[in-house]
Amino acid sequence: MKGAVAAGHRLTAEAAAEMLRAGGNAFDAAIAGFFAACVAEPVLASPGGGGYLLARDARGRARMFDFFAHTPRAKPDARGRELDFFSVTVDFGAAQQEFHIGLGSCAAPGAVRGMFGAHRELGTLPMAELVRPAAEMARAGVEVNAFQSYLVKLVGPIFRSESVFPLFQSASCPGELAQPGDMFTNPQLADFLETLAREGEAFFYEGEIAAAVAEQCRDRGFLTRADMRAYQTHVRAPLEIAYHGRRLLTNPAPSAGGLLVAFGLELLKQSGLGADGHGGGAHCRALSAALRATCEARSRHFSDGPSDELLHPELLAQYRRKVPPPGSALRAARGTTHISAMDSANNTASLTVSNGEGCGVLLPGAGFMLNNMLGEEDLNPGGFHRWRPNRRMSSMMAPGILLGNDYEAALGSGGSNRIRSAILQVVSNLVDFGMDLPEALAAPRMHIENDALYLESGMPAQREMQNAFPNHRVFEEPNMFFGGVHVAERKAGEKISALGDPRRDGVGVIV
Repeated sequence: MKGAVAAGHRLTAEAAAEMLRAGGNAFDAAIAGFFAACVAEPVLASPGGGGYLLARDARGRARMFDFFAHTPRAKPDARGRELDFFSVTVDFGAAQQEFHIGLGSCAAPGAVRGMFGAHRELGTLPMAELVRPAAEMARAGVEVNAFQSYLVKLVGPIFRSESVFPLFQSASCPGELAQPGDMFTNPQLADFLETLAREGEAFFYEGEIAAAVAEQCRDRGFLTRADMRAYQTHVRAPLEIAYHGRRLLTNPAPSAGGLLVAFGLELLKQSGLGADGHGGGAHCRALSAALRATCEARSRHFSDGPSDELLHPELLAQYRRKVPPPGSALRAARGTTHISAMDSANNTASLTVSNGEGCGVLLPGAGFMLNNMLGEEDLNPGGFHRWRPNRRMSSMMAPGILLGNDYEAALGSGGSNRIRSAILQVVSNLVDFGMDLPEALAAPRMHIENDALYLESGMPAQREMQNAFPNHRVFEEPNMFFGGVHVAERKAGEKISALGDPRRDGVGVIV
């Protein structure tokens, strides 16, 4: 076999798999998958967004490519300006979340710089070949599936804006957003992708795209040509944590997500998980305490930005006392997508990308929206328009690679501030309970935020959990609210496997 890919859409995974069939490596596959996701998953991925690529090569060298959003280099006073910045509400059914959009919400995008940087260091196929499947899809059209139609409607207030709605209007039901079965075409995006592959990243950061961004944001936003020209990808050593005989590589500071996942795993080390089986009372007690502690630690210790100090032994000891040992009683108390790819040469790619929800305004002639990261509450804990100039923004995204004896898994998730909970639970399912991939992904999930419990129905200790959290909301079926963990897995003596999270219509492709 040549490898395997897990992603959030069949066409994303197929574009990545096509690179493996052509002799490319896992990194070629991830890059091609990203560009395909910009077409097939337009709510979740965009050239105007950013993200992280955790790459582990055949020699075992691991590095994190940080190409997340960057705050503008200068912050003009928003008072007295016609700043384009306003709120919209997204309804998940059992929960609602407010987002802020408009040109005043756009941070400097890093996705294109990140893809080209990773390609220079790790890729083997020409960039034109990696972009080709996405450009062909955008021009010929992609059939809208039920999940993508749901996503577009979920963020309807954004996709019904004046410049965006014509692109996403249903052909079968005029006046409505894209319906299942509609063909979605985006010839402007196809032209952009082909020009980008031909002219390189300078086209985006110094040429026509940079000029269009600066013109669009003039007087109504903050981005300038200087912001675009100055953007750089940072390559970092991944954060590494030992957990019950395995090692997890994940996103280091200044990202928050990896630190919080590592923090939660540190708290679970003493909990005796596995003793009563997944979903038993001890499991739910320990997990809920760890999730609550990560929420508390984030609010108390990230005021000046995420720091490795969160993993200091003395601080961990304080929070470990809040995680109940086995047998104790329970006391009451953003649009993102992921691609995992592996090849037969032992290269592994874990790529998480996001456009937020999009700023609500198409970039003229390019067929995509810039991000709305300056309008994401999670990324602006000090309040909107209080961001520090020229700073790499933090994120909950936490692409990871789980390592053990003759074992390796690439995993990551979308889901805004639920990312940390989703990854923590899947890692625990795989390590503590020895679940196979289908079981680990299908198991019910929970999330705790500000003493509110969000819970998927089906946990054996569900009644106990609901009694412990008077403020709770139960999702009767698995829901995208709880993330979408897409995993590629390698075990000694077995073929590489891949599986996408059904909560986000995930798929796995074996080549």
